[in-house]
Amino acid sequence: MSVNKRLTDVYKSSPKLPFDDYSRFIIMSDCHRGDGGWADNFSNNQNLFFAALQYYYDRGFTYIELGDGDELWENRNIKTIINSHSDCFWLMSQFYRIGRFHMIFGNHDIIKRDPKYSKTKCKSFFCDSTNSALPLFPDINITEGLILEYKNYPYEIFLTHGHQADILNDTFWRLSRFLVRYFWRPLELIGIRNPTSASQNNEWKTKVERRLSDWSAKNKKMLIAGHTHRPIMPKPGEPLYFNDGSCVHPRCITGIEIVNGAISLIKWATMIRPDSTLYVGREVLEGPIKVYDYIEYDLKNTG
Repeated sequence: MSVNKRLTDVYKSSPKLPFDDYSRFIIMSDCHRGDGGWADNFSNNQNLFFAALQYYYDRGFTYIELGDGDELWENRNIKTIINSHSDCFWLMSQFYRIGRFHMIFGNHDIIKRDPKYSKTKCKSFFCDSTNSALPLFPDINITEGLILEYKNYPYEIFLTHGHQADILNDTFWRLSRFLVRYFWRPLELIGIRNPTSASQNNEWKTKVERRLSDWSAKNKKMLIAGHTHRPIMPKPGEPLYFNDGSCVHPRCITGIEIVNGAISLIKWATMIRPDSTLYVGREVLEGPIKVYDYIEYDLKNTG
């Protein structure tokens, strides 16, 4: 199956979520939450992630997790992951409880596409502070894509993880999982990186991004993806392909905000005040650019 047809099929099957100029979204992906061990790439940034989510929760944002939230290729048991990062899962459960949480699966957590898995393994978690089981994501519907439908214009933003443009991690994901679980993970523990990963191989990364960008240009759709871990925000006039980056960058996490009808690429990192004290801070890398600026430029130049 071609990449274009694969992405189009996901687009056609994706549920729609209306939004307007008063909506607030934070989109992040590729957390790769692990078991807290040496190979858990999320551990170093978990405090940044929690601080960022607390900021967005307090300000009325909806959190959209754009795939590969949990590292379920290297780890078989999601309960171990939840226990290792229970504070983050508790906060995500608060988003879900009030209807401000949407989860999309990627290749590393593709097992979540099975409703039986997500509705049993993600139903509850054990909270140490209360010494009891608490609801996590009961009856959650985890999808492969999501469409943000802009109320003020006949336009949409298509969200998906992006592994559909990477045949090794899509069609042959079982083979890739086998190699990661039994070959590359042991090597990662001694410092050898996986060269077949789109997030670690620049040539592969560029090919995947080109395919995603080509789909966006061909179908005249705004597309937000993850998978490659490289944050991208186009300028009006360029193909409307965005990438939110990842939560496992060295020393920072990145994401995409949509606030008041405008899109921004943001970074959260440990920062230093003039008095040399440390704090978790937010930085706007690019934007904000109004959604209708992209739309009007596109309509003007395509008739």
